[in-house]
Amino acid sequence: MASQTSITGAAGEHYVMSQLLRHGMIAALAPVGVPNCDIVVTDDLGDRLCAVQVKTRQNKGTDGGWHMSRKHETIVADSLFYAFVSFDTEIDGPTACYVVPSRVVAAAVAESHAKWLSEPGRNGHVRKDSNLRRFMPDYERVHLDIGRGPGWLEPYREAWSLLTAAANDETSAAG
Repeated sequence: MASQTSITGAAGEHYVMSQLLRHGMIAALAPVGVPNCDIVVTDDLGDRLCAVQVKTRQNKGTDGGWHMSRKHETIVADSLFYAFVSFDTEIDGPTACYVVPSRVVAAAVAESHAKWLSEPGRNGHVRKDSNLRRFMPDYERVHLDIGRGPGWLEPYREAWSLLTAAANDETSAAG
């Protein structure tokens, strides 16, 4: 039996696929096990590609973010994007998706983790590094002042045009 996490992840990938197709892009799920890519997007000629890695959450958790790892600090390519899907806890509730260039994600994840490591933990103890990272819509909510407070992620909400521009080899960036 599939785990709830696997089902939620698959739902996020299919949600992103449906949005890409609705926006006129040609998209396909990457084979299982392909590193750093869940969906491949191309133009109608098939000669311009971009890749999308999907991160999905259903219950926001206390910080409202998505799980990431150390590797996401260094994965940067002009043709790589992340789609951060946020499903409501109710099945018919609203869904939000943030389409973010990999360079923006890498910077946010690296800066927030470095800031977190540099500050004392509970009772003043020194924090230890691990593989765990978080990508959040409001880092100030967890007292990480890195210039990414409330609303910083909003320019990327439903920003499907960033993928269209990448698939058409145009220069475009939100925020």
